[in-house]
Amino acid sequence: MREILLAVLYLFSFGLFSLGMILHDQEYTHAIDPIDVCYIPFGGKHILTLFTYFVLYHIAVVFIWVKGRKLPPLTLVLMLVFLMMGLVINALVLLQVLFHDTTSIEMYKGNDGTLLFIFTPLLSLLIGILLLLKVIRAEHHSAKDRVFKNAFLQKCNSYLAERYNETTWALILLFPAFIIITLILVLLGQDYNSLVKVFTDTTTWTFSQKMHPPVLEHRGHYLCTVAAKGNPRIVKPVKIGQRHGSPIIVNRQLQIANAFEELIQDMSPGCHQFIRRNYDKYGFNLSLKINTERASNITYLLMRPLEWFFLLVLYLFCVQPEAKIKKQYS
Repeated sequence: MREILLAVLYLFSFGLFSLGMILHDQEYTHAIDPIDVCYIPFGGKHILTLFTYFVLYHIAVVFIWVKGRKLPPLTLVLMLVFLMMGLVINALVLLQVLFHDTTSIEMYKGNDGTLLFIFTPLLSLLIGILLLLKVIRAEHHSAKDRVFKNAFLQKCNSYLAERYNETTWALILLFPAFIIITLILVLLGQDYNSLVKVFTDTTTWTFSQKMHPPVLEHRGHYLCTVAAKGNPRIVKPVKIGQRHGSPIIVNRQLQIANAFEELIQDMSPGCHQFIRRNYDKYGFNLSLKINTERASNITYLLMRPLEWFFLLVLYLFCVQPEAKIKKQYS
């Protein structure tokens, strides 16, 4: 009953882990909008290596849990090798997700996201250790009960029971098995040190050694959200621009709106301050509601008449309207 409860808890924790991976799915090379996503704790290029050990570990867990000492000796040794490898990797995963330094991400402060990740490697470690102890205890009892009529064989059995049981052989074969698995993974396109890089080729996590680009601006113009989130065929992004030193995705609608705002500021600073104050008050709340591609596309289409009005004003009052538009966010 306790084993079933532990298995259910583990499956539930895996659901949390999967949710964490959905919310933290960006490579360290990408500029992110921290309202929506965050950085993945594992290097995506090397994640096949981690997944391979994950699969082998769980195969070992199932075999040992179901069969235990009833497995053929060589199979049991192989499963114990995978189990021990998995214990080490689970410990590394736990350390990796224990600390998430988000101080470099403007909208996050502190150790965010770890709660979704820690339960899976923690419970996995517990399950693996319990299974390993189960095999060791079973082997100890089996060796005690095994009796040979031949005195020499009995002596050898007693000697081997104390020193060279399946667990010991698993330890002896641990390194050779690791080399074989690594060679197979290299043939599949992984680096020979992918097991290290899967933790270090990341940013903001415990073993991370990479720095991410500046985060994308979100609190500025809510049309930034439209340009970033909309379907490119509809919102037509034209470049990566700069806003307050941070990169943002820019489309022509955003450039026209900003050029219009600049025109109003030049013509009537007081009017601009009034418009900007109210825009900041309501625009950010509106941007929070534009959180899907569909919402961004609809907002873009609804803004088209206003965009044409801004463009008309620019062509009426600017000597070089296109130059004014193109210089926005450059």
